[in-house]
Amino acid sequence: MNDQPKHYIADQQALAKYEKLREILQHYQKVIVAYSGGVDSVFLLRVTVDCLGADRVLACIGRSESLAQSEYNSALEIARQMGAEIQVVHPREISNPHYRANPADRCFYCKTELYKILSDIAEKQNFDTVLCGTNADDLGDFRPGLQAAKDLNVASPLEQAGLTKNDIRQLSKQLSLPTWDKPAQPCLASRMSYGLEITPDRLKQIEQGEEFLLKLNLPQLRVRHHDQLVRIEVPHEQIPLITHDDTREKIVDFFKKLGFTYVTLDLQGFRSGSGNEVL
Repeated sequence: MNDQPKHYIADQQALAKYEKLREILQHYQKVIVAYSGGVDSVFLLRVTVDCLGADRVLACIGRSESLAQSEYNSALEIARQMGAEIQVVHPREISNPHYRANPADRCFYCKTELYKILSDIAEKQNFDTVLCGTNADDLGDFRPGLQAAKDLNVASPLEQAGLTKNDIRQLSKQLSLPTWDKPAQPCLASRMSYGLEITPDRLKQIEQGEEFLLKLNLPQLRVRHHDQLVRIEVPHEQIPLITHDDTREKIVDFFKKLGFTYVTLDLQGFRSGSGNEVL
């Protein structure tokens, strides 16, 4: 990419933060990017490759049961399109009983597992540091994974530059990144109610349920797992679509076959992070 994008779409404040991000990144010689294929990590990887060159950047993606296959495939393809070197690592957070118990700070154990693996790679291969895609908005949310990054000295250049999610979307659109308008897609475990044991079978139920609903052309959705009960969230304006008799019956039939006893629709509609409402 040129030092300045050719067609300004982002506002001047976002552009100023973009330049600050570039200044931060140019202090590094060789880095690992914790990569997921989401809006933030794709943007971070792109700008890091632009600043340092692809030969000085390694994108590492964690492949575990909590990442949907479709998200994994998409992440790999996007990294390849931008010419980034990518390495697949295999964290085993599900083997940790603290993580499996699914407490409110579950993300701390997951991120600790991942960042330890990446930090070991960085040390063995002489990388300066590990970068993650935490942005400025994340600091105002309940995100136990931030403590894991702090404990293992993982750097957060997007947050350092003051970039918000909206800034990142603006700049991603300007850079023609396919993720600029991608809905947030946290890990599958985030759909499980706190205290319900995380198991591969339950994560697979969530993945298959969301894949089924996506075929209905819903822009955003969540399948929330409450053991025998599933709680489906879609944008409130889409609720009539899935309560139509024929569609409703197909949904009920599918989720019953997945193993749920009760199939429910959340009348509040889709909202990111609704699982934290109990905290």
